[in-house]
Formats: sequence, C-alpha cells, structure tokens
Amino acid sequence: MVANRGEIAIRVFRACTEMNIRTVAIYSEQDMMHMHRQKADESYLIGKGLPPVAAYLNIPEIIHIAKENGVDAIHPGYGFLSERSDFAAACIDAGVNFIGPSPEVVRKMGDKVEARQAAISAGVEVVPGTDGPVKSAEEAVNFCKDHGLPVIFKAAYGGGGRGMRVVRKLDEVKENFNRATSEALTAFGNGSLFLEKFIERPRHIEVQIIGDSHGSVIHLFERDCSVQRRHQKVVEIAPAPHLDPVLRDKMTRDAVNLCKHVGYENAGTVEFLLDNTGRYYFIEVNARLQVEHTVTEEVTGVDLVQSQIRIAEGHKLEDLKLTQEKVKLNGCAIQCRMTTEDPAKQFQPDTGRIEVFRSGEGMGIRLDSASAFAGAIVSPYYDSLLVKIIAKAQDHPSAVAKMLRALKEFRIRGVKTNIPFLLNVLENEKFVSGSVDTYFIDENPQLFQFQPSQNRAQKLLHYMGQVMVNGPSTPLATNLQPSETVPTVPETPVAQKPQGGWRDVLIKDGPEAFAKKVRQNDGLLLMDTTYRDAHQSLLATRVRTYDLKRISPYTAHNFTNLYSLENWGGATFDVALRFLHECPWERLDTLRKSIPNIPFQMLLRGANAVGYTNYPDNVVYKFCELAVKHGMDIFRIFDSLNYLPNIIVGMDAVGKAGGVIEAAISYTGDVSDPSKTKYNLKYYEDLASELVKAGTHILCIKDMAGLLKPKAARLLVTALRDKFPDIPIHVHTHDTSGAGVAAMLAAAEAGADVVDVAVDSMSGMTSQPSMGAVVAALENTQLDTGISLENVSTYSAYWEQTRNLYAPFECCVTMKSGNSDIYKNEIPGGQYTNLQFQAFSLGLADQFEEVKKMYSVANRLLGDIPKVTPSSKVVGDMAQFMVQNKLTAKMVEDRAEELSFPKSVIEYFQGYLGAPPGGYPEPLRSKVKLCFCVFQNILRGAKTFDERPGATLPPLDFGKLKTDLEEKHGKTIKEEDVMSAALYPSVTDEYLEFTDKYGPVDCLDTRMFLVGPKVATETEVEIERGKTLSIKTLAVGDINKAGSREVFFELNGQLRSVHIKDTEAMKEMHFHPKASKGVKGSVGAPMPGEIIDIKVSVGDKVVQGQPIVVLSAMKMEMVVNAPMDGTVKSMSIEKGMKLEGSDLLLDIE
Repeated sequence: MVANRGEIAIRVFRACTEMNIRTVAIYSEQDMMHMHRQKADESYLIGKGLPPVAAYLNIPEIIHIAKENGVDAIHPGYGFLSERSDFAAACIDAGVNFIGPSPEVVRKMGDKVEARQAAISAGVEVVPGTDGPVKSAEEAVNFCKDHGLPVIFKAAYGGGGRGMRVVRKLDEVKENFNRATSEALTAFGNGSLFLEKFIERPRHIEVQIIGDSHGSVIHLFERDCSVQRRHQKVVEIAPAPHLDPVLRDKMTRDAVNLCKHVGYENAGTVEFLLDNTGRYYFIEVNARLQVEHTVTEEVTGVDLVQSQIRIAEGHKLEDLKLTQEKVKLNGCAIQCRMTTEDPAKQFQPDTGRIEVFRSGEGMGIRLDSASAFAGAIVSPYYDSLLVKIIAKAQDHPSAVAKMLRALKEFRIRGVKTNIPFLLNVLENEKFVSGSVDTYFIDENPQLFQFQPSQNRAQKLLHYMGQVMVNGPSTPLATNLQPSETVPTVPETPVAQKPQGGWRDVLIKDGPEAFAKKVRQNDGLLLMDTTYRDAHQSLLATRVRTYDLKRISPYTAHNFTNLYSLENWGGATFDVALRFLHECPWERLDTLRKSIPNIPFQMLLRGANAVGYTNYPDNVVYKFCELAVKHGMDIFRIFDSLNYLPNIIVGMDAVGKAGGVIEAAISYTGDVSDPSKTKYNLKYYEDLASELVKAGTHILCIKDMAGLLKPKAARLLVTALRDKFPDIPIHVHTHDTSGAGVAAMLAAAEAGADVVDVAVDSMSGMTSQPSMGAVVAALENTQLDTGISLENVSTYSAYWEQTRNLYAPFECCVTMKSGNSDIYKNEIPGGQYTNLQFQAFSLGLADQFEEVKKMYSVANRLLGDIPKVTPSSKVVGDMAQFMVQNKLTAKMVEDRAEELSFPKSVIEYFQGYLGAPPGGYPEPLRSKVKLCFCVFQNILRGAKTFDERPGATLPPLDFGKLKTDLEEKHGKTIKEEDVMSAALYPSVTDEYLEFTDKYGPVDCLDTRMFLVGPKVATETEVEIERGKTLSIKTLAVGDINKAGSREVFFELNGQLRSVHIKDTEAMKEMHFHPKASKGVKGSVGAPMPGEIIDIKVSVGDKVVQGQPIVVLSAMKMEMVVNAPMDGTVKSMSIEKGMKLEGSDLLLDIE
C-alpha cells in the first residue's frame, strides 16, 4: 500500500509492478476520480466526511484498511505521514512493514532539534539556532534580539517549505511566527517550529543516502536544490555543478557518518547549506524519499524505490549490488517541477479542469505525473505539482537544452502553469553555467517577465461554444441569418506586385506635389467607399477585416487608378472594438500589406479624432502620428458643426504627421434654393477660404445626407473652382434620394477632381452612388475614369455574395428603395440605418416614419445645424426622445427647464461640440442650461464652453494610461491599444478583456463569428500564415449542476471540449459574486481556497497594505492586504467559506 496520493503513489506502484508485487491505493472523497487509484490493483476510500488533507493523515483508518485487505507493507511516499514516527510505529505494531527508517529514527530525524543534536554528536557542523521548539512569539523575539537578524522559522515536523519563513525585521517576528505555526499545523499535523540564524547566499546541497538494517550506509552523491522560491524547490540538478571533488567527498562522508551514527536504514536525504567560502552546515535530514529522487536515479542508474522495498524485505545493500565503489556518476540530470501556479500572479495556485494536455517527450526525457491528462480536475485541496519533468544528458548544458525543448513542446490549457517561469530559468545564462545559489530567483527579476501563452485554439473553441450556448456575442439587428455561401474571390496573380498607383506618387513626391498632380489629372478620379462608408450606411458598419482582406489583392491589382480607398476612421474604429472584437490598427496594417499602391483615406472628426467627444490636443496629434505610421495617407478632416477651430486642430495634426490634408465643408441646406439663406454659396465660399488659408491640400464637399442636388452641385463646385483654381476638389455624397449619380456627374462637369462611389452591389440608397454607373457614364469622354467596367463587375460580384453574410444588419429589411423625403428630414446616410436599429431597440419600430419627420423638427429646434457625426447623433437622440415622450417643438420650448434631455443634447448646448453656425437657438439654450444646472450633480459638475472645448483640456498622460491599463489587464499593452483607450476607455477595456478570453476571433469566417457553428460542421481557421486549425463541432451537452454545458469539438483530429456557463440557466442558480475587474476597492480572492481568518468588519477603516483576510489553499496561506485606504463597505465572506479565484471578499470605499 502507498499511504499517499498523486504522482508519488504512481511512482511506487510502477516499481512494484516491475517487481510483480500487487498494489493498494487509498483515496479521499476529493480524489475519487484521481489517476493514482486507477493505477493500483486495489483502491479504498479513506476519511469519508473528513477534510481533504485530514483524510490522508487518518492513521487508524489507514492501518484498518491495510489489515482488512492483507497489506504486507506500506510506503509513505513524501509529505503527509512520511515523516511521522507515530505512523511508522503504528504500522509495525499492526504487523505491517513500514518502508522507511525505524520509528525512532523517523522521530529523531523528523524533530529538527534532535536531528541537530545528532549532527553535533556526529561531528557535523550546524547552523546556530534554538535547542528546542520555540514555544511562543515572545521567545522568538528574544532569540532574535540575542542572535541578530535575519532568522528563519522552520517546521519541526516537516519540510517542503511549509511553515518556513525568513524574518528580517523585529516587528515582523510575531506575525510570521503565527503564520508559520498555522501552515505547519495544516501541513504536518503539528505546528512546532524551531528558529535558526539565516545563512546569506548559500547553495542548497543535499546528499542522497541509503542504508540497510545490517549497518551499511552509502551515498548516491549529491543534488543541487538551490533554485528555490519561498524555500520551495523549483529545479533540482544532479550532480551539483562545479562542486569541488574534495568538498563533495567531505559532505558525502559527513552525511554517511551522521546516518551511521543514528542507525539509519532505507532511503533518506541529508541537507546542507554551502556558503561561498566552501563552509557547509547541516540543516536537516529528510527521513523519506524526496520529490527530486528522480535525478539521482538518472545519474546513478539506481532505482531508489525498488531499493527501498528490497531493504524493507531485509536485503543487504551488498545483495542489491549497492556498494560505495559500485555507485558511479553518469552524466547530468535536471528536474523541473511543473505546477498549476500562475507565475504572473505571484504563483497563485490555479484550479479547474485541464482542457488540453500535450506533453514534451523524446530522448532523455522522463515524466512522472498523475493528474496530467485532458479532462483531469485540479483541485484546491492538495499540492499544485502537476508533472515532474526530468532531462538526462552527458553534461549540464546539454541537459538544459533537452529540458527546454521538452517544456516548449508542452501544451496545457484550462489551468495556468509555471512553464513560462521554468523557461526563463532554463534560458538564464547563470543557470546554464551552473552558477546559482538560493538567491538566484530573488536577484533575477527578469525571470518574472513572461511572454504570455497565446492559447489561440482553445480560446477560439471557447468562443464558438459560447455562441452555441448563449447566442451571438455581437447583437444581431434583424431575424435574417448570414448566408452559408462562401464568397468567391476573383483570381489574382500570385507573388506578383501590383502596378504603381497614386500612393507611389504620394510617397515619392509628398502631399503638396500629390495634390498638384491630382489637380493636373485629365480624367475624373474616384474614391471607393466600399471598405468603409458603404457598409456603414448599408450594414451598420459591421463588415469585418476577414472579408476586406480576402478581396484586397484583387483591389490592388485591378483598381490602380483609384484616387483613394476609404477604409478607416469614423464609426469603423468604434465598431471594430465594440462589436467585431478586432483591433482597428491591425485592420489598417493588414489592408496596407495587401494594397501597397492605392492611397488610404479616413475620416477625422477634427478635434474629436475618431470619437464622439473632445479630447486633449495631444491625443489628436498622437492619433494622427500613429495613423500615418500604420499606413494612412489622406485625412478627410471635418467638424460636425463646421466649427473652424476644431477643424484647424485636425489639419495641423495631420500636417505634422505627414499626411495629406483634405479639409471638408459639411454640406447642408440647398444652395440652389434662393429661399434658403442660412447655408448659401457665400457661407460655403467663406468657409472654404478659411480652410485654404489654413493650408489644406485638397478641398472636400462632404454631403453626408445626400442633399446635394445636381443643380446645387454644379453651382457649388463652379463657385469653388472659380475661387480656388489650383486646389483639387473632392465631392462626397450619399444616394439616399436616388439622385447621387446625377449629382456626381454634375460636380465632375463643373470641375470636381474626385468624387466618391461604392461598388455597385454596395451602392445606392444610404450608401454612395454606383461606381459602375459613373464609370460607364464617363467612358470615352474627357472625364474617363480609366477604370475597367469589367473589373467593377467582378469586384461587385464578390461584394454581392459578401453582403449576404451580413444579412442580420441589412438596411433593406425596412428600406426597400431610395427615399426622396431625405430632402425634408435631412438624415445622413451613415446614420439612417443606425437610427432605424435604435428605433427598434427603443420600441419605436412602428413609429419610424414619425421619427424621420421628428428628425427635421429636432434639427430646427437645435438651430438648423449641419448633421454629421457627432452632431447628427444629437439630432437623432432629440428626435427619438420627442417621439418617445410625445413632445412637440412648442412643448420642448415651453418645458425645457423640467425635461430630462438626452446627455448628447445637454452636451451640445454646453458647447462640447463647438459653436453651431449662426449660434445657439435662444431661449432654448438658456433653458436647457438652467435644466443642466439643476441636474449638474448627475453630470458631475460639467461646465459650459464658449470656446473650443479641447483648448482647455490638460494633455493626456499616455505613460500613466499605459501603466493603468497594464495594471488592470495584467499584461503588456501596445502603444496602439493605449491610443484606443485614450479615445474609447471602456470600449477598449471590454475589447482587451474579450480578446484575452476568446483569442483571435477575427480569424473566424464571418458566419462562424456571428452565429457560431452547427453540430457536425467542419471548418478551417488560419490563425497565422502556415498554421491552420481544423475544427469539427461534435455536440453540446446537457446542463450540469454548476450551470454549465460541455461543448465537444474535434481539433486537428483530437477530441477537445470546453465548459460554457449557460447564462439563462444561471439566472435561476445562486453563485458567489465576483470582484469587479478594474475597481480597486472590490477585493477578490487572489486564489481558490478557504477563508481561515477575517481581520476586519463592515465599517472598519483600513489603510493600503493592511492585512484584511487570510486564505489557505494547497497547504499554502496567503494574506490579502487592503489595496487602498478607505472604509469596509460590505463583506461577502465568512470564516470557513470555500472560494474560487476572483470571488468577492469585500468592498472598500
């Protein structure tokens, strides 16, 4: 029988099987499914109803099971009862052979104080320390005063680092005495401690000895166990590198003499501390088999476990051919203890289900494990050891290389492991050279700088399972389903660069020369909006990088004459992060690699950058700098209110970044209608003059609502062309009315150099005019675009199929054709579908016609303003607010002081967007401001602005933001993510959390991303070039008592499964609340475990760093300290409660 569990139990069973000896296992209730009981010939439950550790410490029951089942001998393993003399005696008294030293020797060597006295008697030098167990904290304090600091507490009846604490300050002695006593009591059943002077910078060298019952004792050389963390061994080496042979002989001789002196038999270890002068001190004898016995077996060829059994049977060492002269060293061995601890979180134990287990094997690698397999449950009740990996080679550097290779082959998912830390240790030059001491880990902080495991495949399976169980992660706007047809990508030459385009001109000659050449161009140039504004208008901006990337090579090879490709900025930035869970910066990089020859164009909302509010100026400048760095070329800079100061900030930022400045006039009204005097030709000419004076390279007319009629286009473009003959003019419109193609042709004939179009299948309605229609209309004329109509048709075919993938967001569900009422309501094309979906979500779906009419009313109430993001949102929010509350314009004006307006409306009147043309409508603004004053507590004291809002904002501290993000998310944050967080703080937080949990979901095809897989479907996912996952969905299991469903997959031919919480089912179940991520006062459990002490109560005032709770898990105690000063607001725990990691402990405010 093995009176133990896990890896050591299996190690003994294997030795017995080779010796043809039947084996018996014992197991606790918590180990019912553990592998060690399945490896034995017989297994018996022990300690029913007892705590997990106590079950294996139950001596009477172990003896009873042994007697009842005819057990001849018991091997204690290591830990638990292995160094308990009363257990050894109980075995012998019951007539069962104990495989280990005699009870008296176990008692003497297990008592660190008696072992110390024995060493002194045997002539072995010891470390200064107490003569017996320390009875109280006061006695410990007195010892420290007499002998000085530092000192070390050690458990008198066990090892393995439990109950061991170094103390360097006198005022910390009492707390450490209490903690060490508690740990020792939990781990060994006896809390006695003794105290020693702490030796600085030692090597930890231990000698393996073995003796028989006939008085013979030999050594099997030494091991170097200096690589330790918190006094627990992490990596062990045999033999000790660079150990002087003379010193080796002295140490091994002392070890043998000590064991002979006490009458030692069976296997054991004598441990020494070796200082840097070559002086060594005895510290203890481990009267049992050690965890690291494996490396000694590898370099000596001696099976220690079989030798133990033979000696217990009465054999002499000589019978086993174990004489000192026959034991030789052969090569070098290293053992790494792979544990389920997270090194990035101060080695907090991790628990849960191992979802994936793939081991590193091959020549020179030995694995000793128990629960290391897919599906195994790692519990919080026992030691966190998962696998012992042993590498054997001819010398130390070669053994290191083998170990590194093996560790890199491991793939473990579902629980955290210390593999990243082990890799850092093994790659450290000091370790490779063999020059380490017990300070090695503490003095090499770079060992804790980890390259996080990507775990992409398993994260993607979690995402797919999540969608299957709980529905889409991106809310679907309609009941339509994505098409199952995979869009056909037209053929493109392989490994052939596309012809040069306008971007080559820009790169070679710079922005000013680029603009000059655009103006000199004979034909009409086109900007393609398919990559951004078209799908923003038709498909709620939901088109993913996945589908843009697929068509990009074709675009690069067949549309070299495009002025630009609009593919970034505006709503795409926000939507990419918020709904598509992909990085907009990576989108830009990806597209630039595929399309090196066509200029990229983006929308920049002036001082609003790509956000919906004002930012400090340094944010706008940094954003433009980064955008150019990632491949952006042309910036269409506008302000939603044509507020010149906001536009000029954006222009200056773009100019300094090296981009092309395309300043835009936001068009509204109708210059062809003499009765409309607010936005007449003079208004636009004056605004254009200011933009040209400010240094724009290109002048843009931005008709975001599609209000620019053909006659108006001719008038406006002619006026601007006459006034600015050398400035290129670029015209943008939406085809909501159906007159877009006619308007663009009129603009071209009047002198516009560039117009915006979308590929045919993505054009019309709220999108841009048809590319094919404009190309065909101008073929063989002076304005010929130079673009092939056949290429347009091929391009359109791809997008027609792709559009069907986004059916859930299709605007055509409710909008079947163009609407000429746009000339009345003036809703921007990009906003139309979003406004429609908002109306649905607010329960106003059947009143959308009323919302459209009210949009016009709201616009007039707000002062008849240009409507483009974010001003269009203000008008839309006001319109839906009025419809929902059944308000007329007069009612709004009369009751403005008492109405709770949408936040965007209040911020508009506060001046957050800048000043509207002609000023604010009065007395409405004053009334809303009065309303704001009443409710300003809700808005946290925000103020009104009469100047450019961004001018008064202090610069953003990007360094601090990066530090805050890294602290919150626990990983290195890229510069681009810091920028995203500056613009969209909460959205970026959610994106980072999502990708950390679910991985690169942007690699999934669009149908899979939106609605997940069907059972029995197969798919391939390319996670990077040359790495493709083959995934087959097998089944979704029933709900379990934890509220989860198991979803089964086949990944690259291997069975995988993930557990997914069913959110609907969980609503009816009770679970302990989790700490709020990113909220400093929300204190969560740092690891799974049991609450053993609560040091504060509700209402108590605490200071940062004050101990508040003590947790115990895997025989390790952890003190949780207050993260901030404050008052304990609420408690979610009580003593004895068992918690999972991140479970809420208490709230501090």
